[in-house]
Amino acid sequence: MKAMILAAGKGTRVRPLTYDVPKPMIPILGKPVMAYLIEHLAHHGVTQIMVNVSYLHDKIEEYFGEGSQFGVQIGYSFEGYTLDTGEVIPQPIGSAGGIKKIQDFGGFFDETTIVLCGDALIDLDLGAALAEHRRKGALASVITREVPWDKVSSYGVVVADETGRITQFQEKPSREVAKSNFISTGIYLFEPEVIDLIPPGVEFDIGSQLFPLLAERGLPFYAQRRPFNWLDIGSVTDYWEVLQNVLTGEVAHMKVPGTQIEQGLWVGLNTNIDWEGTTIEGPVYIGSGCKIEAGVKIVGPTWIGHGSHICAGAEIVRSVLFEYTRVLQDVALNEMIVFKEYSVDRHGEMKHASECLSDEWINARDRRRSRRSDTAYALHSTGK
Repeated sequence: MKAMILAAGKGTRVRPLTYDVPKPMIPILGKPVMAYLIEHLAHHGVTQIMVNVSYLHDKIEEYFGEGSQFGVQIGYSFEGYTLDTGEVIPQPIGSAGGIKKIQDFGGFFDETTIVLCGDALIDLDLGAALAEHRRKGALASVITREVPWDKVSSYGVVVADETGRITQFQEKPSREVAKSNFISTGIYLFEPEVIDLIPPGVEFDIGSQLFPLLAERGLPFYAQRRPFNWLDIGSVTDYWEVLQNVLTGEVAHMKVPGTQIEQGLWVGLNTNIDWEGTTIEGPVYIGSGCKIEAGVKIVGPTWIGHGSHICAGAEIVRSVLFEYTRVLQDVALNEMIVFKEYSVDRHGEMKHASECLSDEWINARDRRRSRRSDTAYALHSTGK
């Protein structure tokens, strides 16, 4: 069985996390989200996977290689061009356009193919989905999910009849015009004939162009409603919520790495914790090579990346700290994500370190200022 992972986007809604890494490489429990997808595909008998890449493509290619460590074959289709100087310029051509380019180049899609976005954790029974797809004689199937009406504008909305046949597809409609609250999860089953409908050599999108085309022509285009976990990293808020769910054990197939040294506390190798006055309330993971000074308070669910340094008296509450983060003395982080020079709260408000380290705040710190939960007094170091 074959699959394609869509991985060419910039992930603008997940900035600043995607300033330095493409969206499929955002880590969950220390491993890129796309790695979980590939493992899931391999578990269900997928042996060949194509990945369309563009933005920061080298990060994906260097990590996954040709797929041997996952027991699959992985190929890449770069969307962009190379200047005479050798500079590589990314230029995505749309999710459907990327599929068409692969097909025109080597004819990869010669059987039913699973197509999925590279930015969500899933435990979908792919075998059952494939069986329903074939039983209905579908050319294309979309795995759907019901969401609250106030969230429909973030997704492609599926309108289907009582048999599941899709009669209309609305790409990110406003709540006022949305005709359904069942949305596309970015998981599709395509027959090769679907790809014949995609025009060659132009930018073309699955949700806004290909799916409306299938519905308008009345082709066998079906929605599937299946029970499964789907944790989408569509925004910074989504990412924070996903990690909270994972750390609290709500995702059964995902386990916290490291060694459990106390109830709710896992640590990586060679991490140093000064327990004098320090309290840790799990679930908390502290990566390898971290330094936790005396008097620190950490409240879970919290993830602290490897090589980080939490200075004396700091307080970390339900937060995510990427690798090599240094939190200064007596600083409080509450429901924050800290990534290099940036901090983002759970609502998506982003700050640069320069905004937090003004003279006013430095002077206040020198006067043994009170804690601030809304300011990320966190500095990032490369550790080199």
